[in-house]
Amino acid sequence: MLAFAKGHGTLNDFVCLSDPDGALTLTDDQLRFLCDRRAGIGGDGTLRAVRARHVPGYQQFGDAWFMDYRNADASIAEMCGNGLRVFLRYLQTEGLIEATPVEIVTRAGVRRGEFLPDGDIRVSMGLPTLAPEPVTVTAGGRSFRAAVIVVGNPHAAVVLAPGELDGIDLSVEPGYPTQVYPQRANIEFVEPVGAHHVRMRVWERGVGETFSCGTGTVAAAVAAAAAAGERTGSWRVDPPGGSLLVELTAEQAHLTGPAVIVARGKVDL
Repeated sequence: MLAFAKGHGTLNDFVCLSDPDGALTLTDDQLRFLCDRRAGIGGDGTLRAVRARHVPGYQQFGDAWFMDYRNADASIAEMCGNGLRVFLRYLQTEGLIEATPVEIVTRAGVRRGEFLPDGDIRVSMGLPTLAPEPVTVTAGGRSFRAAVIVVGNPHAAVVLAPGELDGIDLSVEPGYPTQVYPQRANIEFVEPVGAHHVRMRVWERGVGETFSCGTGTVAAAVAAAAAAGERTGSWRVDPPGGSLLVELTAEQAHLTGPAVIVARGKVDL
């Protein structure tokens, strides 16, 4: 029997597991089972909390918490912004950290999180990179120009004209150049709403269309800013699951939004 918690950030949901000593070994089949919405618990991915000294390649971080994030298909992802906020909320509610700024080790680097007075969590997301040349993305028989953006993990972000977002077919994985994205990509479709305000939908690699994607909201803000001739500023980004704030500076991006733990239990593996 395996103890778990279930949490979400703007409906991007995760199965959370505590493994401070690195003793838990789960197979890919077991990880997929945990995320199965019919046969298992259900989630867009799993978040395993383990001390960094037990993770090969990250031992130098000692007792810092490492976020071992896996997609629903058990593939490894470098980073997840919504997952990071849920991870912090999980550590907080389990009594594993104090409610003060804390550094978390991820496969995309060290990220800093802080608990805000209104209940939201603000996390650092590193400095996104925007490639000078766009790529072509296809969906529903249509072709789109997409910005190539890295937010610790790979993204292709398409800025649409107003009114186009709801008609995009994301029932299957969009097409994109595999030579640019050898590890696959997350694909965002972004629609302007107002000044520094956009809506978005996202197809996440290893998951499919999700209600939200933290790194995807940052990529959406970067793409929208670039389309407006900007590189910095604060953007409200509305995925289907809620609303998030993305702050872009010359040194760092930050993501602010809710994260809640909704259930705890034990599952028979």
